[in-house]
Amino acid sequence: MDEPERLQALRRALGERLKIFRTAADISQGQLGRSLYCDRTLVTKLEAGQRSKDRRFWQQADALLKASGALLAAFDDLEAAKLAQEAAQREAALVEFQAAANQLRREIVPLAERPSALAPNASPTEFLARIAVASPVPAHIGWSDVDQMRATTKAFALSENMFGGGLSCEAAEGQLRWSARLLEAQASNDVGRAMHEAVGNLAGVVAFSAFDIGDQDAAGEYFRFALWCADRGGSWPLRATILADMARQAAYRGDLDEALSLIEFACVRSDRLPATGRAMVTTMRARYLSLLNRHDEARTEVDRADAYFTERCPEEDPPWLVYYDEAEHQGSTARALTPFAVASRRPELAAERLGAAIRLHSNQYPRSRAFSRVRLATLTMRADDPRKAAKIGLEAVTDAAVLHSRRVTDELRILDRVAERHNSISEVAELRSLLKPAIGTK
Repeated sequence: MDEPERLQALRRALGERLKIFRTAADISQGQLGRSLYCDRTLVTKLEAGQRSKDRRFWQQADALLKASGALLAAFDDLEAAKLAQEAAQREAALVEFQAAANQLRREIVPLAERPSALAPNASPTEFLARIAVASPVPAHIGWSDVDQMRATTKAFALSENMFGGGLSCEAAEGQLRWSARLLEAQASNDVGRAMHEAVGNLAGVVAFSAFDIGDQDAAGEYFRFALWCADRGGSWPLRATILADMARQAAYRGDLDEALSLIEFACVRSDRLPATGRAMVTTMRARYLSLLNRHDEARTEVDRADAYFTERCPEEDPPWLVYYDEAEHQGSTARALTPFAVASRRPELAAERLGAAIRLHSNQYPRSRAFSRVRLATLTMRADDPRKAAKIGLEAVTDAAVLHSRRVTDELRILDRVAERHNSISEVAELRSLLKPAIGTK
């Protein structure tokens, strides 16, 4: 869909303002790019209104060029226009959906007038178990099939991020079993590689969903299938992401050496990854180094990850990296810094980033926000500020209530254990009473 003229005009105005302040500062495009960790070509495109960057980039540019907030104000105008456009699109989609729903209601015979389809005493599960649909698979596939596969995966990934793996895992698994048959259909070389990548992406979503709900054996098998698809599709970025998820699983199981090995495999030829991917794998490497008490190396890796993140171009990222935005980066780097922050009694090193993550997480990622809140509450409790920690923890329990995620539950258990020594404080006792049903204790 073409970008509305108003957004194009605001993007051009932002670029023109950047050029004015850069010229006034007598700085070349190349010099500005090096100062902001990007290349001259990106600066050229930004000044022409052809590209976008995040707010952090424009904050740095504003400070470097002494623009006194002018660049940031222009960026905020552009972002506000984007939000207004998205709201208008959502409203139009809702109107269209409601019209279709009303039409459907008029056409469908009321359920009360229909005979019951269920046999006496049959449960819905028993009834549906007797039914099977054999969906045909095309003998030849093209780019439209690849696009449909990508759209389907996007829907499952959205559900997994919104509600946790428990809601969508089996549905996505069924889709994957059917989609894997597309790999045997006739296709051109380019379409075949793209389909392997698309199916591999879906396999990664299924694997991570299984991981999220605690089925580690199934997750491991699906991760391996996803990795095979990435290799067959020649997709280095997907390969790195799957290896990173496998590293997450290894760390969850307590095998930090395996986790570090896997993430270092993911970092091989990182020059083939987009900047977002480099930031993600570098942040994860920092985390495992930190858990192994290699704190100086971990902090150096976080600095590198921050630098990579400033270079990211979200519109060029593959679909499986869409989740790694500013909020996710802040939360992930905070997690990498937490062991050092606890050991050095400097909780602010991680707490500030966790706070930023909570503020920045959009409503499409409630699970990520819940993780950040639980971790901030746990860190604050460890820093001997139990009342503040309890307040954050209560918000985290509310976030977690709608999620079907074993990993979130495990994080809540950690918070409960850390809070136990402060149980004499009424706010903490209230928090722990609310945690009991959430973590399955009496």
